[in-house]
Amino acid sequence: MLFCDSMSKNVVVFGAAGQLGIELVQVLKHRGYTVHPFNRALVDITNLALLEETLGPLDPWAVINSAAYNQVDVAEQEPQAAYAANAMGVRNLAVSCRQMDALLVHFSTDYVFDGKLGRPYTEADRTHPLGAYAVSKLAGELYAQAYLENPLIIRTSGVFGPGGLRTARGNFVELMLRLAQSGQPIRVVEDHVASPTYAPALAAVTVDLMESPHRGVFHAGGGEPISWFDFARKIFQTAGLTPELRATNEREYRTAARRPKYSALANARLEEIGATPMPPLDEAIATYMRERARYK
Repeated sequence: MLFCDSMSKNVVVFGAAGQLGIELVQVLKHRGYTVHPFNRALVDITNLALLEETLGPLDPWAVINSAAYNQVDVAEQEPQAAYAANAMGVRNLAVSCRQMDALLVHFSTDYVFDGKLGRPYTEADRTHPLGAYAVSKLAGELYAQAYLENPLIIRTSGVFGPGGLRTARGNFVELMLRLAQSGQPIRVVEDHVASPTYAPALAAVTVDLMESPHRGVFHAGGGEPISWFDFARKIFQTAGLTPELRATNEREYRTAARRPKYSALANARLEEIGATPMPPLDEAIATYMRERARYK
């Protein structure tokens, strides 16, 4: 599937300090790319002038955007902030990549769907975002497609990776492990289904796609559709923990933002091109538990 000689190719990664960005940087370096990692403190992608000033001298072959505003509920109170980062920031990246003839790789989300189909979504299914965060992410996709002929847009779901130990917001696995230490009952929704995705596997398939001739929208969700309650149960089983886990639902656990109830992703295009399958969830959780030790 590899069509690209990585030697001497510059790749810029925005959001490099996030749990996916950390893995992307590692995979790219391992494959021989010259990697230029940036976080928001160094370069804010909503600042077009600064972005162009930064990217110009680097002359990158590819620009990867794993930066995002992902506070779903807070976005209902500050939709402009979500839109600036997730939509206008992507527009700025697309404009810059067009000027430099660079490949833009952008990560989007299962939240661009409304969750009403009751089955995993394919790339061909109609989008219908339900809130400010979701609208901003879909707008980012549209900006990338408006300014560029062949961007690579990767939708994913519930990303978790050992790099989350280094980030302020962590991930669902770390949240569950932390709550298990509290000794209090843990309530998790059982009526929302997603495709939890292991960050190192997502990073590897992303670079595979970059090195292939394939472009457009791809789904790269985890190995299986699962409710957040059942995901939590698998986490505790793998970790050998037995906290009191209680099922709740959307009616009992109200949030500021509407969320799709069944937003699992079907990796239809990845399967069509013969890409390496995403690992089964049980395997991903077990690998996570082993790998997290090197980040502690």
